[in-house]
Amino acid sequence: MKILIIPNRGRSYNAVRPEAECYIGLAKLGHEITIMTCDTNAYIEKYKQENLNVIELKSLKKHSWEVIKQVNQYIKQHDIDIVYATESQGIPNAAFGCVGTKAKMIAYRGTSGGMYKTDPSNYLCMLHPRINGVICVSSAVTVNVKDKVRKAIKTNVQTIYKGHDLSWYKEPSVDLASLGSDNTYFNILCVGSPRTHKGTHILLEAAKELSDITDLRIILVGDKLQQEPFITQIRDSGMSERIIQPGFRNDVPAIAKGCELLILPSLSKEGLTRTVLEALSNGTPVVASANDGVVETITNGFNGYLVPIGDASAIAEKIRMLYQDRQLLTKLADNATEIIKTKMSHDKTIEKMEAYFIEMLAKN
Repeated sequence: MKILIIPNRGRSYNAVRPEAECYIGLAKLGHEITIMTCDTNAYIEKYKQENLNVIELKSLKKHSWEVIKQVNQYIKQHDIDIVYATESQGIPNAAFGCVGTKAKMIAYRGTSGGMYKTDPSNYLCMLHPRINGVICVSSAVTVNVKDKVRKAIKTNVQTIYKGHDLSWYKEPSVDLASLGSDNTYFNILCVGSPRTHKGTHILLEAAKELSDITDLRIILVGDKLQQEPFITQIRDSGMSERIIQPGFRNDVPAIAKGCELLILPSLSKEGLTRTVLEALSNGTPVVASANDGVVETITNGFNGYLVPIGDASAIAEKIRMLYQDRQLLTKLADNATEIIKTKMSHDKTIEKMEAYFIEMLAKN
């Protein structure tokens, strides 16, 4: 197959790795892969090292006549079979670029929610009439997308997990002393965000209930958190000196490897959270709110625990329980990688993606 891909650009190498390695895997299977992206793409040098054809986008705008024309001409000149776009800036341009060509246009969807039939702008993106199919990152996302797309392509909306490979995570953990902690403490990691649906404020509420655990350290990764309401929440938590904020980091998997737990307090819109899979790949159990794709990843008492969405006390209770029961914590850690070897494996992702593209080409 000849496949043109407009991928996620990403803020870091690890952020785009599960997606990018799929394209490299498809190329190794003999498919002709072209990556159309910007020169700041976090994976661009690896694409070039693996001899994928890399073309620079003419613009980074969400609706760009220059890019639409660029995509359309490339499809026609190179007889492209599949166009696959994975980010919000690329999907509209790719869909319009497919107009007047035989190429099958496939979009990626990583979150549930945010698609509204009553919003005209959605018909310029995920509900674009030129889209032939959608790859969804989790079953929860698939259910949501099938409910929104036109009847003719509902059967072309499929779940393909964005799998991981344990070989990606062989590097040692970050020296926690460099962050202001060390391995004598009970370290928990949360990748925070000022966006309300990420639930950072829920974790900080939980921290108030854990302030009596003097050797507990919360490593709160993420930028733009040095603002209200987080400043006040941290100050009032009783743990202000024990909540470590290293800012944005591009080595979250290696930080997770050095921690006892990953906490995911998200309130909604989580398709298949990458940080959860990174933590599990490194043998770190997860305590997460039970939303969308996370329930497809975490099994209570096996590799972590799920708690009710928005329930800070439940998060605090699970952290305290595992702090006190190190034998149970060890059991969870021992089981953490199992789902990566099976259900969420990178090799399965490539296999299913190839099969999906072949299936799409066979349809009229």
